[in-house]
Amino acid sequence: MNDMNEMPEIGKISPQIFNELIFPHLGAKSDSIIVGPQHGVDVGIIEIGGKAVALTADPVFIVPEYGWEKAAWFAIHIIASDAVTSGLRPKFLSIDLNLPMEMTKGQLETVWKTMHGECEKLGIAVICGHTARYENCHYPMVGGATMLAVGEKDEYVTPKMARAGDKIIITKGPAIEATGIFATMFPERIEKEFGHDFSQKAQQIFYKMSVVEDALTAVSVGVRDNGVTAMHDATECGIWGGLYEIAQAAGLGVRVEKEQIVIEDGIEEICRSFNIDPYASISEGTLIISCREHKAQDVLTALTKKGIKCSVVGELTSPDKGMVLIEGGRETKLEHPIVDPFWNAFYGALQ
Repeated sequence: MNDMNEMPEIGKISPQIFNELIFPHLGAKSDSIIVGPQHGVDVGIIEIGGKAVALTADPVFIVPEYGWEKAAWFAIHIIASDAVTSGLRPKFLSIDLNLPMEMTKGQLETVWKTMHGECEKLGIAVICGHTARYENCHYPMVGGATMLAVGEKDEYVTPKMARAGDKIIITKGPAIEATGIFATMFPERIEKEFGHDFSQKAQQIFYKMSVVEDALTAVSVGVRDNGVTAMHDATECGIWGGLYEIAQAAGLGVRVEKEQIVIEDGIEEICRSFNIDPYASISEGTLIISCREHKAQDVLTALTKKGIKCSVVGELTSPDKGMVLIEGGRETKLEHPIVDPFWNAFYGALQ
């Protein structure tokens, strides 16, 4: 796609389209809004009864080929992973299920009981919804959901709280979602190329596709001037897109060293096999954190104690310094990938 002002081939719209079509038209004004819609920010935050309430809206994403339990686990963690980037704990879920006609009662039972189980573990109450089967509804997008996270007004974080000098921490590394999905959907291909043990281990990456524990662990150290200042879930366009978006939302520049980014075993091999750049590919499960410099080590220690790979990869800078990527000792411009390479590779592999 050469013209950034055109709609993308697939995936999220560009910041340019967002600013042109969506941002100018946001309904009624409200003094209760603390954090409104922004490209690259995963939640909105409002004040209700003296509390900060973060909201996020996402598709209900069910892929039968994962297996019904895995698919339902993933669907809940996609939604919860956006909510926790506010720094607040998810509490309530509103969910709309527009199910395909071919879905059976038994399949729905498995999906819903798994969703219930994950919500129960995370302390999330389902408060309302809609459930029906309709013609022309198809997997994987089978509805939508809104998650609410609740806390005190001094507990939430948002990129506007970040400042130059804040350290950037990344958990798990690139292409967690891309690799988890490829390993789950194409185990025979991966086993043939890399062996049985490799394939089995790669399939376990699927359950790393959540940042709920990452985010709640990070903010347990402290927030704002005492710790974490912003968080972003590296979904569409992966780490490069996520870094660009969090810096842009903060109104700052960023300087990041590629070689400092941790990477899970098997990621590079699988991404090479499917011919995608892991750093530009969808990576639900990878959390990008900005925090005050004096708290960076404490955040790393807390995450490591939970068994979550992480590292300091750079820092936010003044906006005049721009977006800088250091690779192999050379400075280049960090650019937003715009189109995530995963989708074309995924559908090509299916065919």
